[in-house]
Amino acid sequence: MGLFDAFLGHGSTVDPADLNKRLDGVLIDGEQPQLAFKLIRDFFVFTQYRIIMVDIQGMTGSKVDYMSIPYRSITRFSVETAGTFDLDSELKIWVSGSDSPIAKTLKKGTDVRGIQRALATGIFR
Repeated sequence: MGLFDAFLGHGSTVDPADLNKRLDGVLIDGEQPQLAFKLIRDFFVFTQYRIIMVDIQGMTGSKVDYMSIPYRSITRFSVETAGTFDLDSELKIWVSGSDSPIAKTLKKGTDVRGIQRALATGIFR
């Protein structure tokens, strides 16, 4: 599964050079992005070891928060699809040591099944 095979969400595309620039210094030796999903300016990347959630903050986007979630620390996850009247999908990830989940709202049309499949692959591998 290639890195750029599944950039999804909001109908926008990701510039591969920008993604590589954003992940420069974040990935460890031998770690490769395998799948990525874009959410307006933010995105998350699945590697063979972890999920990296990139939150681009502020008006200029110069402040960036990188949250790494190793697959081994995920205790459960939930992916909710959009409905007829509820236009947003939702992703929740529970990590060990925390009672409340990490929650992300996804717009209708985001490949929530692809996200679920990527999470399951990382966790159960």
